[in-house]
Amino acid sequence: MAETKDYDVVIVGGGPGGLCAGLYSARARRRTVCLEKYLPGGQIAVTGDVEDYLGFERIQGADLAMKFADHARKFGLEVETEEVEEVYTDGDYRVARCASGNVFRGKAVILSTGGSPVFLNVPGEKEYSGKGVSYCAICDGAFFKDQVIGVVGGGDAAVEEGTFLTKFASKVYIIHRRDQLRAQKIIQQRAFDNDKVEFIWDTVVEQIEGDGRRVSNLKLKNAKTGEKSDLAVGAVFPYIGFRPNSQITREKLRTDEGGYILTNQNMETSIEGIFACGDVRAQLVRQITNAVGDGTTAAVAAEKYIEALEDKHARKP
Repeated sequence: MAETKDYDVVIVGGGPGGLCAGLYSARARRRTVCLEKYLPGGQIAVTGDVEDYLGFERIQGADLAMKFADHARKFGLEVETEEVEEVYTDGDYRVARCASGNVFRGKAVILSTGGSPVFLNVPGEKEYSGKGVSYCAICDGAFFKDQVIGVVGGGDAAVEEGTFLTKFASKVYIIHRRDQLRAQKIIQQRAFDNDKVEFIWDTVVEQIEGDGRRVSNLKLKNAKTGEKSDLAVGAVFPYIGFRPNSQITREKLRTDEGGYILTNQNMETSIEGIFACGDVRAQLVRQITNAVGDGTTAAVAAEKYIEALEDKHARKP
């Protein structure tokens, strides 16, 4: 039977930002719940090795996610498996309505809903995710030192990250379905000037192959001629788009042109009492380190917001 539950802080999304916000909020003695539809940890829960989180030279993403969740729970954070369908304002409450019918009301809500890469949706992509298929060059590029890498896409992200990967790879092939790039001219030029970058034009990836443990080959098809070919690679990085999960509030949030939520330095959104942190927020990079920083700020700002709200009610005659 559906229930309505009241909290001080409701966190939507259990990635690193959300769990860190939960730790700080619960540690401040605020009754706090984190609503996550899958496993606590978000994307890192299904990530392989993590080498760029301070204090851990190498750790499995699932293990790091568990450490995050266990640490936050020790301070009193409640974690519920719930899919939030809508967040809205109801007087002094900020409300999260879930697919289960349950409703969670808070004096403040922190959105840590992240985003999702646009997938190629080809055979082998899911099977080799974390085994050579990656959507984050900064996170995983160093794992493929001196290997041949394929990058799929023709926008800013594909060309810029492809150029970045030449720091590690012996060769980077940028595979694009058209005969010209969409990336900014300055980004294109850097790639054209890089001896390690080679473009494969008018081509799509039809299948990702491997030996069961890691990626070894891409099945390609020329979009104009239909000609098929193979490309031996040690990894492939699809960069054909990223969708922030920002369309969750009933009232319209201010976002940038890409749909990322705009906040001030205190992680406050355009809706009073609603804060945002992590990958759903407009910012330069999307890493575990800045997500937890965002979460810290959001929790502290939410605490100050609640204090001011409580002071206002205390002063009422």
